[in-house]
Amino acid sequence: MPRKKELSFEEALGRLNEIVDQMEQGDLPLKDLIANYSEGMKLAGTCSQALSRAEQAMDLLVQEKDGDAVTQKLIIEEEGK
Repeated sequence: MPRKKELSFEEALGRLNEIVDQMEQGDLPLKDLIANYSEGMKLAGTCSQALSRAEQAMDLLVQEKDGDAVTQKLIIEEEGK
């Protein structure tokens, strides 16, 4: 069975915004609200992980050594692996 493609941060955030908009309208049946809530929580986790990876990458880019900024090459993992 093929692996499910991981959404990019932008895709996950966009879908999360769609879900919030739908839920805020207040006209969804309870079972759809629950399904949306579940999907939204997974998307929020995806966004949180992406932000954590970005923060770690930024920490590696600039580190101070004896008061001078030192840059290191950033290697970004290919998305969807």
